[in-house]
Amino acid sequence: MATPSTVCYRQPSPAPTESAAMPPSPATAEHRKTQRSEAQAALVAQLQAALAGGRGADVAALLAELHPGEIANLLASLPIPQRETVWEQMPQERIGAVLTKVTEGVRERLLADTDPGLLVEAIRDLDIDDIADLIPGLPEDIYAEVLYGVDKDAHAGLSAVLSFDENTAGGLMNVDAVVVRDNLSLAAVMRYLRKKKELPEYTDKLFIVDRANKLTGILSLSALLTAGPDLQVAQVMDNDPVEFNVNTSKDEVAASFQRYNLISAPVTDDQGRLLGRITIDDVVDVIRTEADHVIMASAGLKEEEDIFAPPLRTFKGRGLWLGVNLLTAIVASWVIGQFEATIEKLVALAVLMPIIASMGGNAGTQTMTMVVRGIGLGTVNRRNVFRLLRKEATVGGFNGLLWAVVAAAVALVWYGDWLLCLVMAAAMGVNMVSSAFAGVLIPALFDRMGVDPALASGVALTTVTDVVGFFAVLGLAAVFI
Repeated sequence: MATPSTVCYRQPSPAPTESAAMPPSPATAEHRKTQRSEAQAALVAQLQAALAGGRGADVAALLAELHPGEIANLLASLPIPQRETVWEQMPQERIGAVLTKVTEGVRERLLADTDPGLLVEAIRDLDIDDIADLIPGLPEDIYAEVLYGVDKDAHAGLSAVLSFDENTAGGLMNVDAVVVRDNLSLAAVMRYLRKKKELPEYTDKLFIVDRANKLTGILSLSALLTAGPDLQVAQVMDNDPVEFNVNTSKDEVAASFQRYNLISAPVTDDQGRLLGRITIDDVVDVIRTEADHVIMASAGLKEEEDIFAPPLRTFKGRGLWLGVNLLTAIVASWVIGQFEATIEKLVALAVLMPIIASMGGNAGTQTMTMVVRGIGLGTVNRRNVFRLLRKEATVGGFNGLLWAVVAAAVALVWYGDWLLCLVMAAAMGVNMVSSAFAGVLIPALFDRMGVDPALASGVALTTVTDVVGFFAVLGLAAVFI
């Protein structure tokens, strides 16, 4: 505990003058953000008007003012003929950046519509990680031209990134990390950075390595700027940074960036040697792609699908999924067919049993969605899945009791049959509990089998809840009515 003689007291700051630079208030920052958004929206509207009027020169001028991300969104929203018109007017310096922003479905067509020589020039000026993202979709001759056209350092870095799986930290990284040694003074580091004149994007820290290029720590720019210039790097650096092995999955990388609020992070090999860094822009792409995948996969669609793709191509992509759904519907209908005599005896069952199946399906979807998300985030795994199963079964039991009473009341009001009320209540309870089991076990089993749970779980869950719901209602009615 500090003694009074060692306590340092902060001198009161002088009152700010009118000329003093004051940080923008949150309201001002929000206002500027709104203005930027409105300006971008106005440019897009002007661009669409120029397209409609066939004014090619105006289109090119407006494209030069838009951010590549805005252009990518615009291209995705345009029918193919208009998209081709816009792409023909695209300034050459924007082509590469826009290609990195559009979805794979849109990019495939744009690549095919671009002159190979122009494409090579546009791509080889991009960052290494962006080139690596584009290369899998390039024709082999253009791929070779890109590799031939980049400088020696970029070629080595690109070869390093491409040697790793695109779904790992190695596939996400860039090799533009700024490295220094721990025996330098902070003043020497500042001089070194000034000589570079320009730092890579999203540089919030420098990476400290030894003579064997092994990572020993990081030096944040905030520490560099606020610590005394005579101090050495070793005195202010962080010796225990968040780092990723080159084989770490991209999902784990994204989760760590979220958990630790990272902007960039080092990537090392099994010996601890620094290979590169991952930056927040690439992690945002991972998160966005995964979110799109979960949404689209539940309907059997690919996240990169072009909304304006030719009808035949879209038909081919969706036909198989609809066929799978037809088979599951046939299974449910077959179950109903086994109880034709029971339905003929009490037609009310045909009216009421969709209620049971629908409630089970919705309850199961709630559970399944949570489990699929948990599997993606790593919070649901083999160690805790059975605890989760018990919890969801309990919730299903509570819901079953509640909605069994409601279903029985509906049956009583409509038909006044007490036996029918009991059948509806029992069937509701059975299906709500079984849907909870299915919502947990189906995605967990698919994940263990190596099948994407986001893609396959929905159809399997619907089949289970429909079959169990129909069987519960008709089976109980056949016994008791």
